[in-house]
Amino acid sequence: MRVQDTTPHAGFGTTINHYGPVIHGNVDRTQLAWGNNTVSQARGCTEQAAPGFELIAKAVADAVEKLAAIGLSENDLREARVAAADVFVEATKTEPDRGEVRRAVNALKGLLAPVAMGVVAGSTAVAGSTAGAQEWARTAIEQLSVPF
Repeated sequence: MRVQDTTPHAGFGTTINHYGPVIHGNVDRTQLAWGNNTVSQARGCTEQAAPGFELIAKAVADAVEKLAAIGLSENDLREARVAAADVFVEATKTEPDRGEVRRAVNALKGLLAPVAMGVVAGSTAVAGSTAGAQEWARTAIEQLSVPF
């Protein structure tokens, strides 16, 4: 990449050729790949849960990790992920709102309850009616019930 900078520098009408990326401004959390044929980049971000919220944050993370495997509908899966994100956002604040965390955790438990009970809708069994999914959902609900 060749970029020409023809702005006057120190009073001189100089042309500067840059053979590479030219970045002006803040580059915090920026990723750059240059001269690659293929690129694979990832950035991890670790947030610390507020004191007293560590166990509930872990329980939510564990539950979300396995949600797709139990066969929730796309809408329920989306709702569960939104509720989990709400827990994570609130639990990482310096002073989390317990009511907000409780609301989001209860939403997650509500989505897991039919799976834990093996509810049958009409003549079609919900994905959670299998013994493995039922047991996992019961365990997840129990873990989501830890005091915080």
